[in-house]
Amino acid sequence: MSIVVGPWGGNGGTSWDDGTYHGVREITLVYDRCIDSIRVVYDKNGKPVAAEKHGGVGGSQTAEIKLQYPEEFITSVSGYYCPVVYGGGPVIRSLTFKSNKRNLGTFGVEEGTPFTFSMEGGVIVGFQGRSGWYVDAIGFRLSRTQTAKLFQRVQKTLQRLTSTAATTTSSPKSIRFEAKRT
Repeated sequence: MSIVVGPWGGNGGTSWDDGTYHGVREITLVYDRCIDSIRVVYDKNGKPVAAEKHGGVGGSQTAEIKLQYPEEFITSVSGYYCPVVYGGGPVIRSLTFKSNKRNLGTFGVEEGTPFTFSMEGGVIVGFQGRSGWYVDAIGFRLSRTQTAKLFQRVQKTLQRLTSTAATTTSSPKSIRFEAKRT
């Protein structure tokens, strides 16, 4: 199960959606004055799966972001969007990624309308958006089941709450928490 957030950017180009996987292994960006194209390699059952490239053939710089999957995952994505040519529609001008271990980027030009998306207790399991000559818009598919550590923290908090509730009231209370991993 995943939820979709976004997209940020313009309405140009054609809509695309890579679908839902277990996580992100690599991201390849081609850029110059904007993000010309993006291609993501996902993880599916322990094996890499390369999605289609989205965007055009321009751009003079290439960034290959290789995550140390599964220990490393993206925790935040930010960027800017606005027209790159006079009279054109908004496109993604820059992208910056942060993982649980390091900062990745900035790629492109920080100009236009800023956006930031942080994931607390979630992980990106897919990208979606719009593209034509450039990456016009970008959004994400998230899974709320990040790691067992997240569920352990929630369980400990609930145990503290139930023990506090049990000592302050005369009637017994119970709270049951079940976590399903996908």
